[in-house]
Amino acid sequence: MKRANPLRQRLAALGLLGVPLLTFPLLSLPGGDVGGVPAAYLYLFGVWALIVLVAAVVAERRGK
Repeated sequence: MKRANPLRQRLAALGLLGVPLLTFPLLSLPGGDVGGVPAAYLYLFGVWALIVLVAAVVAERRGK
């Protein structure tokens, strides 16, 4: 049996971690406003940006 690529495994794990972070129960936790912006929006885009950043770091470390 062929072993899976470690990069694919890491990115799949990151995706599986990101799914629960972006589901409704966790999206509904932040309440109120921060500087006139709803906290839920800041949480949503903050988690999304973190997932993209970690994926970029994982993909770039492959060459080293």
